[in-house]
Amino acid sequence: MKRDVLDFLSQLENNNNRDWFHAHKDQYDAAKQEVESYVNSIIHLIAGFDESVRFVEAKECMFRIFRDVRFAKDKSPYKTNMGAWITQAGRKGTGPGYYIHLQPQGSFLSAGVYMPEPEQLKKMRKEIYYNVSEFLAILNDKKLRKYCDGLSVIEKVKTAPKDFPKDFAEIDLLKHKHYILTYPVGDEVVNSDLFNELPATVFKTMVPFNLFLKRALD
Repeated sequence: MKRDVLDFLSQLENNNNRDWFHAHKDQYDAAKQEVESYVNSIIHLIAGFDESVRFVEAKECMFRIFRDVRFAKDKSPYKTNMGAWITQAGRKGTGPGYYIHLQPQGSFLSAGVYMPEPEQLKKMRKEIYYNVSEFLAILNDKKLRKYCDGLSVIEKVKTAPKDFPKDFAEIDLLKHKHYILTYPVGDEVVNSDLFNELPATVFKTMVPFNLFLKRALD
């Protein structure tokens, strides 16, 4: 990954307006092309251990940089990050997938299911409830623990979800509203050759987690 990508996003963060963006459109186009080429290379590596993504392309996975500000208090027109949600259906995939997030001082890699539909969430909770030992073994796997130490705490319910017993020993696992694993990545790593294959290395350790969630949803 070239340093130009994070440099552009950093400048955009300080100049988040249409006049500046249009004046630097060439810079944006170059950064976008760099990310697209990079994501394609990562998809190729992921397909080596998860063939479900072998036919998808980066352009189907990458998110637009333009923000939907219709109902937002923050009217900044552009996102200050670039991201790609890698599934067999690209960014429109609703099942388990792999996510690459590029942002100055905020880059990360993640896998799992984000913002599931209520029925999907219930299915995943049921799968965890009935197979909690298996789920814990996946979360505690040594290869995975090298990169993350459990579920990402994004949003949780305060009490036991409906239809699940409050005295369940691992009830905290069922309180999550998203089932995601996350590995933060520093700018120095994103800008280095280490990042050429790092996402694939990290994602490979997260495959059992995704397969568990996929089984629940299937």
